[in-house]
Amino acid sequence: MNEIIKSINARKSVREYLPKDIPAEIKQQILNAALQAPTAGNMTLYTIIDVTDQAVKDKLVYTCDNQPFIAKAPLVLVFCADYYRWHKVFCDYVDEVRSPEEGDLLLANQDALIAAQNAVVAAESFGIGSCYIGDIIERFEQHKEIFNLPPHVVPCCMVCFGYPTEGQITRQKPPRFDINEVVYENTYNKEQADKMGKMLAKRQGIEDETRFADWMEKFCARKWNSDFSREMSRSARAIIKYFCEK
Repeated sequence: MNEIIKSINARKSVREYLPKDIPAEIKQQILNAALQAPTAGNMTLYTIIDVTDQAVKDKLVYTCDNQPFIAKAPLVLVFCADYYRWHKVFCDYVDEVRSPEEGDLLLANQDALIAAQNAVVAAESFGIGSCYIGDIIERFEQHKEIFNLPPHVVPCCMVCFGYPTEGQITRQKPPRFDINEVVYENTYNKEQADKMGKMLAKRQGIEDETRFADWMEKFCARKWNSDFSREMSRSARAIIKYFCEK
């Protein structure tokens, strides 16, 4: 197995970090790896905010669903979908320019997420752990103010980086689905998708139906019916409105 595949397979979310700074030269390589990611039309439809202010990290602990480890991460990067730069330069040189729309937001989100994953893979190659923080798309109004975001710029994801503690290194990676459970050939396989319950029970190692039903109820309450999930949807509507503002 080559080293890249080995690194990808080993990578897991890391939420506890050693009190050790990431050297500047390695940080630059992680950022450069992000910028080497595929990008629609070679436009780089994203901006990366490098959060170095401890006071801002402390705020993000609260605004991102009360996750204390954010404040302790040596490197925190916020990836923003960004059409402000391009829209401005279009308007500077072109007479008729439409405002950014929903499709542009989706495309810019793709660019930002691909760049973020490049940074994550690069960090892993240096023995640096990472954790995606999807909660950055909650509380949009607050994050807009914290980062002074102009129109057509919205947070897409945030990633915390740091050297993992021994406990994080030895912690077992949660199991993933098998390839044949999620890869369909040519068309969507609804029959296979309808077996989601069996797939989950297998992944969690739960054979008893009653135990699985109890697990599913708790998981749904924690991840789907939760307050943070509702806030994320509310915030997403505000994000779309701000990005598409005329």
